Amino acid sequence: MILGLVVVAGGIFAGSAMAEEIGEVRTKFKVLGANDKIVVEAFDDPDIAGATCYLSRAKTGGISGSMGLAEDTSDASLACRQTGKIELSERIKSGKDDGKQVFQKSTSLLFKTLQVVRFYDKKRNCLVYLTYSNRVIEGSPKNSISAIPILPWD
Repeated sequence: MILGLVVVAGGIFAGSAMAEEIGEVRTKFKVLGANDKIVVEAFDDPDIAGATCYLSRAKTGGISGSMGLAEDTSDASLACRQTGKIELSERIKSGKDDGKQVFQKSTSLLFKTLQVVRFYDKKRNCLVYLTYSNRVIEGSPKNSISAIPILPWD
């Protein structure tokens, strides 16, 4: 049973970008276990070279957080930037990939995830990224958005 859940979870997260931790700050001291903190991570859009997003998110500490059993809050912020030349595929230009998940992070043992999805605003030639949290039963209305205007890059 547990092996099956691990395999399913591995399959769910296989298509998402991997984040690189940039830094963290402590928000709450915990006597036992890790402190609560805000973690800042960067990830590159797996489909678009030159598009990088920076994500800040809450991470719950304490004994349960140290053991990976705590549920993180749905608080997150997102800033995306052009970090190189951007060339869009026909799927992205046509809107077929709108709403495609480009990043996902588990924020509880099994049922809650923080996601980033991408849209293309053809009229303004911008990539738009949205982060939100969801659960199997109920998600959170908390969200953050960022846009990258696609500019010439030399």
